[in-house]
Amino acid sequence: MVKQATLQSNKVSRIGDAEFALDNFNIQNEITASAWHDQVEPAIDATGVTVPICISLDLENLKCFEAVERQYERWGVIFHNSLAIQPSSPAFPTHSGLTVLIGAPKSGFLEATFLHPVNSVSVFVTSSQRLVLSAYDRDRQLLGQTVLPGANLANSDSAISPNTLLSITVNNIHSVTFCAFDGQFTLNDFRFCL
Repeated sequence: MVKQATLQSNKVSRIGDAEFALDNFNIQNEITASAWHDQVEPAIDATGVTVPICISLDLENLKCFEAVERQYERWGVIFHNSLAIQPSSPAFPTHSGLTVLIGAPKSGFLEATFLHPVNSVSVFVTSSQRLVLSAYDRDRQLLGQTVLPGANLANSDSAISPNTLLSITVNNIHSVTFCAFDGQFTLNDFRFCL
């Protein structure tokens, strides 16, 4: 069974809260997916999946300022309007590693499309504005949303810590979007479960 933490828009939680501890996920079927093109591990075949399999994307193999689109396609996800960076601003600390994703060249927006439907998506976010994570089905019908209610930059007066976990759990997610109108955000430890 996969435990999932969800940030509710009416409750401000912090990364240090017990329900956000990574050890609490108790996931036994987790794969860390790399962007390296010469890997020998087989890609995921979702047709035979009977227990939840979660895939965590390792962003560390991406080059700084690399456009991210099909690097994780073999793992079942394609990104749109995404760029890998190593933040130089202390306002955008990373949760783990040095590399994060941002929405670019169009700032404030990023989309991930799944080759096979998934049932949950989670990611640590730091944003300069309110950020909305929306999940869609195959027909682009909205399935659900999770909201970071305001900015959570480091060294600011925000009541929300940087790198807050946003997640959404609903059946048959075919794509998710991240939208921070007129804002900038970073995504770290992007993870999805089949």
